[in-house]
Amino acid sequence: MSTDSLVHLVDGSLYVFRAWHSMPDEFHDHDGEPVNAVHGFTRFLCELLERSRAEHIAVAFDASLTTSFRNAIYPAYKANRELPPPQLVRQFALCREIAAALGLTVLNDHQYEADDLIGSALWGLRSHGFRGVIVSADKDFGQLLGEFDEQWDFAKNVRWGASGVFERMGVHPHQVADYLALCGDAVDNIPGVPGIGAKTAAALLAHFGSLDALLDRIDEVAFLRIRGAASCAARLREHAEQALMCRRLTRIALDIAVAETADALSRRSGDAAAMDDLCERIRFGPLTRTRLKALI
Repeated sequence: MSTDSLVHLVDGSLYVFRAWHSMPDEFHDHDGEPVNAVHGFTRFLCELLERSRAEHIAVAFDASLTTSFRNAIYPAYKANRELPPPQLVRQFALCREIAAALGLTVLNDHQYEADDLIGSALWGLRSHGFRGVIVSADKDFGQLLGEFDEQWDFAKNVRWGASGVFERMGVHPHQVADYLALCGDAVDNIPGVPGIGAKTAAALLAHFGSLDALLDRIDEVAFLRIRGAASCAARLREHAEQALMCRRLTRIALDIAVAETADALSRRSGDAAAMDDLCERIRFGPLTRTRLKALI
């Protein structure tokens, strides 16, 4: 496929959080408020655009930390995470403004997470002949990768396709949601099936193919050549409904209307006046201002 049928889908929140934790707390705007995350995120975005020359791109953010549809399914979802402090919430808003002023599509929703917005965008554009590059280190995105897609861990400059998912997780892309439903995901407070770890989950899916087939043929589990097969079968019987509930949490939504036309995520002309205003408010230095101006 040609490069003009390529869409870059950026996990914006990941890179804002990384900047928040890694940038020194020495950057302040005209009001004296901290903007270290904005500086780090802006540097990342400049470098990404300079390297990729992306013509179709969207940056997705998480605005659903307590209001996601997953919280309605399982109220304890992500309950282990602290909410971002007000200073960071303010910086998130500025990061969205920077992306928009650069002419990028910003995806932000209170019901759906960035993963869902990215998944739906990729699914929508795939029908128009696009392949995707998901810019993130998050393992959950493995379930989205098709034959021609890539995931790009930008910080490490490592890329992998669908086969790389198996190398990293021991399961194929179409099994990732089932895998996480079985072994759980501590980062998102998803319990999975108690006593089933990553290796056992991968072994079960290698044998049965899917969570549904596993639960349909649960009587076979006790006879598998895996450690603790009998107790594993007992746990699956006891927690079958929980496993299915967990899959509703781990499966990325693909049906949000975010990219229904081929030009939906085309990069637009930047807004020079808005960028000048942002540069003044955030007190960017001359190097960052020059980089931003060159990208508009």
